[in-house]
Amino acid sequence: MSATTAKRLTSDAMIASIADDGARTAQAPLGHALLAAAREDPRIVGLSADLAKYTDMHVFRDAMPDRFYQMGMAEQVMMGAAAGLAQEGFVPFASTYSVFATRRAYDFLCLDIAEPRLNVNIVAALPGLTTGYGPSHQATEDVALLRGIPGMTVVDPCDSVDIAQAVPQLVAHEGPTYTRILRGAVPTVLDEYDYEFRLGKAALLRGGSDVLFISSGLMTERALRVAAALEKDRIGVAVLHTPTIKPLDVDTVLAEVAADRKVFVLENHSVVGGLFESVASALVQRGVTRQVTPIGLPDEFLDAGALPTLHDRYGVSVGRIGERVRAAL
Repeated sequence: MSATTAKRLTSDAMIASIADDGARTAQAPLGHALLAAAREDPRIVGLSADLAKYTDMHVFRDAMPDRFYQMGMAEQVMMGAAAGLAQEGFVPFASTYSVFATRRAYDFLCLDIAEPRLNVNIVAALPGLTTGYGPSHQATEDVALLRGIPGMTVVDPCDSVDIAQAVPQLVAHEGPTYTRILRGAVPTVLDEYDYEFRLGKAALLRGGSDVLFISSGLMTERALRVAAALEKDRIGVAVLHTPTIKPLDVDTVLAEVAADRKVFVLENHSVVGGLFESVASALVQRGVTRQVTPIGLPDEFLDAGALPTLHDRYGVSVGRIGERVRAAL
């Protein structure tokens, strides 16, 4: 076992950054993007349920304390307060962990925020399998829950570029949004692909004639790495990044699925109710008959442990994704 591997398998790896050693990263992209937007727009306010430091909201809090509200460990109260602020013309960004925003405060999201179509932006850290602290902190079903709320826009950014570019568009968007943010040292990837985040739109990052990856969130970064590895074996892999899961960019997805190649949907979420089922539903509704294979988290409560170990165990590491694709070709 190498020194690097040994380091990653300590208990600290349960909350380690998702960025690999040596990868290009940006620190707290959400906090810095929100602060930049707030300097231009006095309507923006921030709220936290006692987790500002761990959702990167501390950057905004420290610079603009008079526009920040610490709500304590009371997610339902935070959502209600955010709804009230929105009704008064403010643009709130409410931050906590994904599990607490969705499981604990679901009724408040539905009836206080979504039903009146308020411009409340929920920015939620630790989506999917980005912590090793077990089911109490692993939001593996958050997209499924939020997709079921009428009018809720669901965003799953890939990297620091996605997050920074998304924030001004979330401010301008009418209606509620839920963004699965990546926190701390966040990988910087998409600047190499002539990419621009557009709310509600998918983007083809690279072409390939043998395989199509449809992905969101951190799985897009992994999709690109797998595609580069397979290219060495003359396997062409296209990567379609779908940062907005709801509403899904169905036209772009269908246009890419139409080509004769193996199709995989990669997501940092349960295979139930997330991106895979969104894509499958779109195909059925448009009368398209194609096999689409999910690569995501299983329909079960996941173990606690070191993140690299868990990613391998549940088949969402770069190595395991590559194995899955090779076996299918």
